[in-house]
Amino acid sequence: MKFTAYGAARNVTGSKHLLSVNGRRILLDCGLYQGRRSESERRNRNLPFDPTSIDAVLLSHAHIDHAGSIPTLVKHGFTGPIYATHATVDLCGILLRDSAYVQNHNLEYLNSRRRKRGELPLEPLYTDEDVEAALELMRGVDYNAPFRAFRGVDVTFRDAGHILGSAILKIDLTEHGHRKRIIFTGDLGRKDMPILKDPHDVRSADVLITESTYGQREHREIANVEERVASFIRDTAKRRGKIIVPSFAVGRTQRILYMVHGLMRDGKIPQFPIYVDSPLAVRATQIFKRHWECFDDEMKELVRDQDDPLSFSRVTYVLEAADSKKLNRKSGPMMIISASGMCEAGRVLHHLKNSITSRRNAVMMVGFQAEHTLGRRIVERERQVRIFGQPYPLRARVAVFNEFSAHADRDELLAFAKNIRRPPQRTIVVHGNEDASLAFGRLLTKNGFPRVSVPLDGETIEL
Repeated sequence: MKFTAYGAARNVTGSKHLLSVNGRRILLDCGLYQGRRSESERRNRNLPFDPTSIDAVLLSHAHIDHAGSIPTLVKHGFTGPIYATHATVDLCGILLRDSAYVQNHNLEYLNSRRRKRGELPLEPLYTDEDVEAALELMRGVDYNAPFRAFRGVDVTFRDAGHILGSAILKIDLTEHGHRKRIIFTGDLGRKDMPILKDPHDVRSADVLITESTYGQREHREIANVEERVASFIRDTAKRRGKIIVPSFAVGRTQRILYMVHGLMRDGKIPQFPIYVDSPLAVRATQIFKRHWECFDDEMKELVRDQDDPLSFSRVTYVLEAADSKKLNRKSGPMMIISASGMCEAGRVLHHLKNSITSRRNAVMMVGFQAEHTLGRRIVERERQVRIFGQPYPLRARVAVFNEFSAHADRDELLAFAKNIRRPPQRTIVVHGNEDASLAFGRLLTKNGFPRVSVPLDGETIEL
């Protein structure tokens, strides 16, 4: 039994982890790398293994940094099953199609500039046809329902509480009479967050493969964030400014709407229009409403009472590009929630380009920003940032609210691991920037976890 880290190793994007058992090669997630354009191009176009050698994919959730390279895998010869929860399969249907669209749309813009410079055009990573072929291979499974992927490989998906359909993978392996229970957290959510159920409490594991996105940081108390957000919104509204919220279309957008709905309902912020400028978010919201099995009791009650926080009166879902462009000519106060969450693609780039040069406006960052992304440069308040290759002075106010993160923080990750009745024989720390992963690895060791590894990219560990 072997584990190889082919992505998200001392890095927070591009999750690809390979299990080898009984001659089978099973990929845990297959995500796009997001970062510097040149490095992203290299990593995303060149998979670090032969796709035809992979027997199956176990997919923890639908976020693009975990699922976005599946069409590339299929394009280059993978034909095996892709197992995921039903909600994840549904979300992949929209997220992967959107990924192909965004890549091709942005490529048209970049290639027009390359042609002017006499450079050859770039080809897309994958096409709509590759996405459809990938979706044909997906197999939806229920939470808490064990299934046999192969002889000696039994799998159960537990609720991770991260986004709709996200799962902790319980993988029971048997090889040459030896049994190992592997727990792969995927991206671990947080307890007592609205909309979704809490993460499942895992009680036994021989090998723990844990994310570490916030492995060296604590989130502020979620109870305190509402007033901070309300104060920030009130101040921007007084300036009649626009609040640009770069946000993932799945999970984070719905979380922001849930909070703003409550603040307006309770009179803590003024009434103003909210535009969700993402066709993807519209489709994602429709999928949310189909998957009540993922909702917590409070969310179920709100929907039953027709007080739906995802579709209240102030919210307009923007579908057409022409309507998106009209927002640039509208005056504030207003809020525009738009993808992508790390400001690397999508309509949010146009809203940032048209808004960040004015001190009247504001950017509200509501999630982790990976190194070398535009989102990170905005969070670090660089005086000038480049959008579509052009420099723009960053004059708008920037506020960061990591409390919205759907990732467990350091203490929550540690509590999840310590809930296991006896420490795993081996713990592997992945999906975090190097400092965060190493810090969390040291914390696990300090708390009595033996044989803690923080693998390098491409490193293989015997299980």
